[in-house]
Amino acid sequence: MFSHSGFHDDFLNLPRNGDFPQDLSCIDDLSNSLFSSPADSLSEYADAQAFIPTDNLAHVPTIWDINTPAQSQLELNVNRFQGLNSLEDISAIISTPPLGGYQAQRNQTPAEEEAEEEEEETEELGHVDTYADYKPSKSTIGISHPDIVVETNTLSSVPPPDITYTLSIPDSTINCGLLSALQLEAIIYACQQHEVILQNNQRAGFLIGDGAGVGKGRTVAGIILENYLKGRKKALWFSVSNDLKYDAERDLKDIDAPTIPVHALNKIKYGDTATSEGVLFATYSALIGESQAGGQHRTRLKQILDWCKTGFDGVIVFDECHKAKNATSTKMGKAVLDLQHNLPLARVVYASATGASEPKNMIYMSRLGIWGEGTPFKTFDDFLHAIEKRGVGAMEIVAMDMKVSGMYIARQLSFSGVSFRIEEIGLDDDFKLVYNKAAKLWAEALAVFMRAADELCLVSRKSLWGQFWSSHQRFFKYLCIAAKVRCLVELAKKELKAGKCIVIGLQSTGEARTREVLDENDGHLDRFVSAAEGVFKALVQKHFPSEKQRREKARGNKRKRTLTKIVKTLGSSALTSIEKMKQSLLNKIADLGKELPLNTLDELIDQFGGPEMVSEMTGRKGRVVRRPDGSVRYESRAEQSHTIDHINLKEKDRFMCGEKMVAIISEAASSGISLQADKRVKNQRRRVHITLELPWSADRAIQQFGRTHRSNQVTAPEYIFLISELAGERRFASIVAKRLESLGALTHGDRRATESRDLSKYNFENKYGTKALDKITKAILGHIESKVSPPKGYPGDMKHGMMDVGIFCKEPRFGLSTEKDCSITKFLNRILGLEVHKQNSLFQYFTDNFDYLIEKDKKEGKYDMGILGMESNTHISVDRGMPWEEAYEKVQNLNSPDEGFYLSHKVSLAGYRRGQRDTLHVPARTQTHQEAYDTVTPDQAKDSWESQFNFSFGKCSHANWNGKCKKIEEGQECLQGMRLRQYHMLCGALLRVWKYVADVVSDITCSSILQIVRLKTKNSNKQVGIKIPENCVARVRQELLKMDEEVKRRRKEKEQQRAQEQRLAEERQLQNQHLLAKLYSQRQTLNHSF
Repeated sequence: MFSHSGFHDDFLNLPRNGDFPQDLSCIDDLSNSLFSSPADSLSEYADAQAFIPTDNLAHVPTIWDINTPAQSQLELNVNRFQGLNSLEDISAIISTPPLGGYQAQRNQTPAEEEAEEEEEETEELGHVDTYADYKPSKSTIGISHPDIVVETNTLSSVPPPDITYTLSIPDSTINCGLLSALQLEAIIYACQQHEVILQNNQRAGFLIGDGAGVGKGRTVAGIILENYLKGRKKALWFSVSNDLKYDAERDLKDIDAPTIPVHALNKIKYGDTATSEGVLFATYSALIGESQAGGQHRTRLKQILDWCKTGFDGVIVFDECHKAKNATSTKMGKAVLDLQHNLPLARVVYASATGASEPKNMIYMSRLGIWGEGTPFKTFDDFLHAIEKRGVGAMEIVAMDMKVSGMYIARQLSFSGVSFRIEEIGLDDDFKLVYNKAAKLWAEALAVFMRAADELCLVSRKSLWGQFWSSHQRFFKYLCIAAKVRCLVELAKKELKAGKCIVIGLQSTGEARTREVLDENDGHLDRFVSAAEGVFKALVQKHFPSEKQRREKARGNKRKRTLTKIVKTLGSSALTSIEKMKQSLLNKIADLGKELPLNTLDELIDQFGGPEMVSEMTGRKGRVVRRPDGSVRYESRAEQSHTIDHINLKEKDRFMCGEKMVAIISEAASSGISLQADKRVKNQRRRVHITLELPWSADRAIQQFGRTHRSNQVTAPEYIFLISELAGERRFASIVAKRLESLGALTHGDRRATESRDLSKYNFENKYGTKALDKITKAILGHIESKVSPPKGYPGDMKHGMMDVGIFCKEPRFGLSTEKDCSITKFLNRILGLEVHKQNSLFQYFTDNFDYLIEKDKKEGKYDMGILGMESNTHISVDRGMPWEEAYEKVQNLNSPDEGFYLSHKVSLAGYRRGQRDTLHVPARTQTHQEAYDTVTPDQAKDSWESQFNFSFGKCSHANWNGKCKKIEEGQECLQGMRLRQYHMLCGALLRVWKYVADVVSDITCSSILQIVRLKTKNSNKQVGIKIPENCVARVRQELLKMDEEVKRRRKEKEQQRAQEQRLAEERQLQNQHLLAKLYSQRQTLNHSF
């Protein structure tokens, strides 16, 4: 395994086999065929060399090899291995996945050595534990953080750089614990990184990825204070809400810096730049603000730049910086980039627990220096392509590389005591009846819309169908949410009786529909409103195909004459018929509306006893409430002494002081509001955080989850995710699972680090989901024969269901076909509109194909499992090198008469049923005809097993089968079938060389997959790196040597250039001295002459 970091001068002093003392350790959970191991190997022993401490990784650029001992070392006495009772008796073992399934239909004859086919392996690969306890490794100042803090194992396996920066923050602030050791460490590394000037002449930035509760606010305030004390009196602080200005002032006050003023940009006139120093606080939306009255500062961006002045080198904080994502496609994101470009010497700090939910959202982090001049990626697009192409593993490498380089830090509160669970809710018969009625009416509405659009020549109008399917999705989303209200109320009341308090998270408030009804009734409302009914009704009223839409299309179409002719031929009777269709549909919607559930938010508040009992923290301005006399009315959320802008903060205080025990939060309250069981507040009950409606993005999800899990809490929260049994609703869980998985990888360096890992089983938005969808659509259409059987009991032909939700459509020439651009997202959206039993059956068919494809890729070694752990003394399933005692123990637990030991003249097989499928594990070589084997007792199998087990330690399978090996006779090395193998890992700051290594591996192996692995030795030293296939090692060494020589050449050129400049400067200085001396001499002579 080789390790590099920074390519220092002695980088390529490569140690060879045996350069280090042995530190054999057990290595587990390696990737399957990615390790280039022949499938017929039994087991593999590794000489895992002693590791230097990871703290020295950045300063000792070496190449570490896990080597196979020389051939002479392999000739070991087989008696050493007799009588092994457990893996503890073995110094080291590399545990690789069990072999592929038994294929009884293929004929097998002993093949020639050259034609040997390697069977692929499969394994339910287990991940290593996710977190490691965190303490600053290089910083020694400050008092410990008040709560246990952790870091992902992936990030913990690489060290931060040495500290060279000296703080100016007073000792009194540090010694009093106003800033904890963790916060001080982040401040030091941020300020240290700000000393670096990138090759594009912009100052390097720093990313704080700390989770909720570690105290990003105080850390940011500390960075501002540090720079203030250094004489940089101006700073910019951007966040998501103007209300957070008060939090900024509180954070500065908390660290004993109340004298630093905070100015709210929204309170300053466009033409005013009079404030001379302090923090200018603004929202991201303010960056794109424009004044309608002309003047010098017509835009906020121009006003900010003028306030900063040319040469500004103060701090710019992008707090909750995920809000600046999609920089190229939004005005806001472009303004963030423009601000950084126009202030090249500013000290930029990006701060957010969600950094970026996907690599493409990192575009605004231009100061990290990951792409651009002097990096392997010339543009952001190059970086994006490289990372997305290589999957989650590459994203994990990004986070590690950023930490090693000193530009990133990411810690979070320990989840010790936090419980997570997903509650899948069953539907009662009454609700299913209403849901099925709604599904049928939407199918009828689609047919009516199609008929009307056809008569008006509007079938191809994209805006019409965009509105239709958008409303379709929102309607059924409201129904999905409503299905969980009863269960949520029961669950919440039970938890309240147990002495806990409730926090309910949702996204939609349904206010838009409520206001529509208000307008229809002249501001009066005497009933609760159904948001779902409103969506359906508004679609028909505003977007049903009409004469007006046809005329608009005719005006905008180049073939106006043809369309005008059609207009003339369409008589009034046809238009009347279309109007009747519309009215009939509205009447049916009104009838259905009587049974549809009410607005979820209003119903929840009503169920818990009204606004007096519930703290509502949402963005809506009013609500429908039930009076004590039972009547219903609409009222504003504003109170006599509190405006609508401050009501959420007041409701938060009421919850935290125990006046109310139920809180409902929406996205509007997801930033800046702390609802944890704080030691400083009266309400210290354990928080039960119930997610009724999963947010649409991971950014929002993380914000909500972090509201109840923060520092200084008495008890950790309990998270409950409510998901109904409706198959289509899993679509929402799918989105969040995908985003959170990606988010964990990028912001915490480990994709298993997100708080809702349990949701990953609902993640269908990936290549397997796309392939599964393609297969089921083709199978349902009869274009292919599916290898996965459809679920039993599907009512009727699946084609009809797919047509009802617009996935299948009729083509004039081709008949029934799949809708264009039918993505996994569209499919999971659309099947919401099927009747309950139909959508569940169809969804089951989809997931069966999904699971099949994943299992297939695992067998073929194509499944990306992220960073795989290699740990000492972990669990062993059936894998290479299994001692007889282990195999015998497993056989004792088998039940089927077909499972057990088989023996042939060539090989013994140990077969057992694993999970839901049969798997046969082959000690030396694949055979296929089960009839070719005789069932034997354990006693009969023992000698053959142990003989093969011991033989394979030192010799290849060719010698075992044929008595000799051509490669060995020709003086080459052969590891086929051996338990002892050679592995190579490239470690260190990998991002800089990722592209070059990937190109080499791809060129040789025709695979772009780079497997990332983590190694942990018995003395607990850890390394994370890329596994380099054996046949690529020489080329990778050559490539790294070329890079090293290029680095040395450039360094030498720079040193020569600096020396030349120094020499010229010294010559100029000497000339100046001579000139001054000459002038002085002339002056003296002149004085004497007078």
